[in-house]
Amino acid sequence: MQKIKIKIKKKSDNCWVFGVQVEEMKYEAKLNKEYYEKLTDGKIEPDELVKKSFEFLLEREPKESILREFNLSVIFRYFPEYEKEIKKQVICKFK
Repeated sequence: MQKIKIKIKKKSDNCWVFGVQVEEMKYEAKLNKEYYEKLTDGKIEPDELVKKSFEFLLEREPKESILREFNLSVIFRYFPEYEKEIKKQVICKFK
């Protein structure tokens, strides 16, 4: 598995912006708080959701194919199983 580094860049009342690095590739990932709650019920930290999301993407495509800037909610458009898989991982963590 490739090493994923995550750092928060901005935080507002309704959104986080994270800087993500996978080897030499850099990304900006946005996460709306409403979407975060929908996927996690607040059971994991936002940066952990970002990490799990990148792990999910890297299992399905090369790092060069991942959009450089995106909101996590768009992953579902490309991979319909995304939300179900992430929710399952969050639930498994707390069993």
